[in-house]
Amino acid sequence: MKKLLKVLKYILIAVLSIIVVGAGIFYFTKKSASNKNMKLLGGEAEVLNEKGIRFRDLNKNGKLDVYENPTAPIEARINDLIDQMTLEEKAGTMFVTMIGTTPKGEPMETPVLSTDPLVLMMSFALPSNSEMIARKKMNSFNILASLDAESMAKYANTIQKMAERTRLGIPITVATDPRHGTINNPGASLFTPAFSQWPSSLGLAATRDTLLVREFGDIARQEYRAVGIHLALHPMADLATEPRWARTNGTFGEDAGLSAAMTKAYVLGFQGDSLQETSVACMTKHFSGGGPQKDGEDAHFPYGKEQVYPGNHFAYHVRPFTEGAFPAKTAQIMPYYGIPVGQTNEEVAFAFNKEIIGGLLRDSLNFKGVVCTDWNIITDSKIGEGRAWGVEDLSTKERVKKVLDAGCDQFGGEAIPGVIVELVNEGQIPERRLDVSVKRILRDKFRLGLFDDPYVDEGKAAQIAGKEAFKEKGLRAQQKAAVLLKNEGILPLKKGTRIYVSGVEDAEVYTSFGEVVSSPSEADVIIARIRTPFDPRSDSFLESFFHQGRLYYTNEELEEIQGLIQQKPSVVVANLERPAILTPIDKEAKAVMADFGISDQVLAKLVFGEANPQGKMPFELPSSWEAVQKQLEDVPYDSENPLYPFGHGLSY
Repeated sequence: MKKLLKVLKYILIAVLSIIVVGAGIFYFTKKSASNKNMKLLGGEAEVLNEKGIRFRDLNKNGKLDVYENPTAPIEARINDLIDQMTLEEKAGTMFVTMIGTTPKGEPMETPVLSTDPLVLMMSFALPSNSEMIARKKMNSFNILASLDAESMAKYANTIQKMAERTRLGIPITVATDPRHGTINNPGASLFTPAFSQWPSSLGLAATRDTLLVREFGDIARQEYRAVGIHLALHPMADLATEPRWARTNGTFGEDAGLSAAMTKAYVLGFQGDSLQETSVACMTKHFSGGGPQKDGEDAHFPYGKEQVYPGNHFAYHVRPFTEGAFPAKTAQIMPYYGIPVGQTNEEVAFAFNKEIIGGLLRDSLNFKGVVCTDWNIITDSKIGEGRAWGVEDLSTKERVKKVLDAGCDQFGGEAIPGVIVELVNEGQIPERRLDVSVKRILRDKFRLGLFDDPYVDEGKAAQIAGKEAFKEKGLRAQQKAAVLLKNEGILPLKKGTRIYVSGVEDAEVYTSFGEVVSSPSEADVIIARIRTPFDPRSDSFLESFFHQGRLYYTNEELEEIQGLIQQKPSVVVANLERPAILTPIDKEAKAVMADFGISDQVLAKLVFGEANPQGKMPFELPSSWEAVQKQLEDVPYDSENPLYPFGHGLSY
């Protein structure tokens, strides 16, 4: 036995030694590559003055070029820069992908050990900042880290300085998924405590208040620009006509008219009446409407690649774009992953589909802005296969060419500019085709003022992002977004009521209104916060964040919820990421409220009457799973005998 333990000890030591040595080799390999990349960069751009014009000498030639001239017309600046760009620089401009940030707000150049899975993913799955900026000549990135405002600003300035040292000093467009809600999903939204906290898009729609939505956009714009973010990879103009869809929470609901009004106000809040140096550009998604997913399965994954239109409502899903995003002059558009089954001559996904991008979006609807693909539709990544739905058999080079032929300008989630260089050198794509797309991308950079000053004041970032006035307005929006579905005379509660609270994050806030007791038996009223049910799926890192599948509670889940609320008169507050089937719970509860991102601070005010629920449902709530299964994926409010209809909402 002693000999066996001794052998096992030596084996363990050997394995640990191999791991340590391997990690060391990996680290120093990355460090060496980073050093080589940094040597490709030149000096910083001096600020010069010529004939009374103060400018940044981005190409370091000591004179004022047209593209550096802040007084020159934008089109002249674009043309001058295009003439100076190499093929490699043009190709690099046509890619935007995730970029790694250390927890301290520094560029992720070498692996970082962390218990945070997102940090580990960025550390080991993404190319270094210097590789993409210095070697691949890319200048658009989306950030994933949720840091404090000063650290985010510091990071933005650091990579802008790195970009300034490239040959032409083309500034970086920093993009992000939504950050002002309470949901954290690396594939869709990022919880960021540094910013004010607002209800979800469903909650904004529940307010029916376009002025409030525009105000939200304006506040989010200020917070984004304070930390160096210039491009919002939102809003979602998709319609939630399929209740099982995992991304319902990011939409404005199932009604095209409501979604169009909300989308328009949202874009105007971020961009203003026209795109300018104080704006945040919006990449509205997902053209031509990503909601009607077959059986509600999401198109991030192979089993959800089909979008279907059994009710012939394709045109209905385009309305939020034609009546909302386009009148608001959205700067950019993103198509989704899915295949619009039966809608075009070729059964391929939107970004590969010339009839959708070139025919409908460009020619029929006359969209002149940037069209960027959704992330990772070309190559496989460490978090999933390339989502090249309908063209899986094509090579990487063939997929890239097909996207360009369809009419897209930029590739999301990819870092392969060398493929475009090869296509041009082989004569498969003319360089003038690249010029069309690069000009569109550069135009937004110029309009956003990035060539003249891409830097932010790190000291002021925290004074703007998350300031008290912004937070207060976010809380008021949460109040207005709450939907009172049912009230059998129990709400509002009287001050001092003995309450038992379940499912809350901050029980302390309720003590200002009532007496919080430690067991249901001591309570006069039970307040139970519950979440939308789903089928847990964790085949991959990304899939685990998407809540899909069932909308009904299992028997075990119901036993737990009903076993609690049957003990005393109860108020159930359901956080609705999707249209949950609340029928059995609704029968037991004295009051039911729909929550689209409400803090306990706000909820306490609502249930005790200091605030009045005003929201109206942005979608209908089905009464049964059978009714859900009978619905047509593309048709709004077609659930049989819904528990609560679209637009329902009570007040005190």
